[in-house]
Amino acid sequence: MMENSGITILLVDDEPDILEFLGYNLEKEGYRVLKAKNGQKALKLAKEHKPQLVVLDVMMPVMDGMEACTEMRKVPELAGTLIAFLTARGEDYSQITGFEAGADDYITKPIKPKLFISRIQALLRRYKAVPEDSNIIAVKGFIIDKNRYVVVKDDVEITLARKEFELIQFLVSRTDKVVTREEIFTHVWGENVVVGDRTIDVHIRRIREKLGIDSIRTIKGVGYKFEEG
Repeated sequence: MMENSGITILLVDDEPDILEFLGYNLEKEGYRVLKAKNGQKALKLAKEHKPQLVVLDVMMPVMDGMEACTEMRKVPELAGTLIAFLTARGEDYSQITGFEAGADDYITKPIKPKLFISRIQALLRRYKAVPEDSNIIAVKGFIIDKNRYVVVKDDVEITLARKEFELIQFLVSRTDKVVTREEIFTHVWGENVVVGDRTIDVHIRRIREKLGIDSIRTIKGVGYKFEEG
């Protein structure tokens, strides 16, 4: 499990038994595990240690998971960090709300150890260590910096959430070509993550608002197209 030793996972839950149980199984796989009992503590640890993945309970005291996720997505250094929500079965939780807050996935508890580890491994496969060289994409009107997960427009750096960044990068890589919703789901969220059409729409709307661009054209009933001209 030596290949996992360089990966840090932040576990956040207000139930000590769950922290102990999930933490034990992750450590057994060789991951470095940090633990927090509320969103406020999690935010502090995330800023200090910059984990590759945060597994975040939704219902917690002091600061709940939704708020913690939203705050983490405001931190430029955490733009590339994956965030997965832990949700109890039957919990009043909207998947759309979670994705709008900036989550990459969600895991339903209780969950068996093998399945939990499998979900974590699938998530981390989507975490791509970005090489340090030649990762600047120049587009008419702005620049995409893949090293830092930022877009530079009019000399101003704009930080996007990981999924927003991956989405604009994907669309730009296919400039002037129609990209279907199915292609976006597969490339940005992965085949094993179920998200609704509205999730893509929300991310597209946020990209348009943050970048102040109208280059992303909606192709009704099909998908989207990035038009550089």
